[in-house]
Amino acid sequence: MGQDYVAGSLFRPYQKLVEITIRGKRFSVPENNMLLRAFQYLCSETISYGRYCWNEECQYCRVSVTRAGGQKVQQALSCKLMVEEGMEINELSAELAYNLLRLFRPDPSDSSEPAGADEAPPADGS
Repeated sequence: MGQDYVAGSLFRPYQKLVEITIRGKRFSVPENNMLLRAFQYLCSETISYGRYCWNEECQYCRVSVTRAGGQKVQQALSCKLMVEEGMEINELSAELAYNLLRLFRPDPSDSSEPAGADEAPPADGS
């Protein structure tokens, strides 16, 4: 299930996917990568457009984390935190929550709401 490293790849080399939990929902992400890269693995099209500096200055990637084994909850920057099997991400910064929104939307085939019900109305009011 692992993937060989390709020159120019966004991700560090990895042999397997590890399981993490984000706001109570489980996901498999590449081992040996920073958490922000794992988020990019899950939502490449939206994380890429986020206002992240990737070097600890902007603070837009702040998360609240419980590490595997139940270690106490701590605040961290996802651009500096390595993914660990069993890691639980309890809270996301506003920027991350927005960029990861599609992970938490209900499956459209299970939805009783009309399509687009959670989207903002057009700017022109129509």
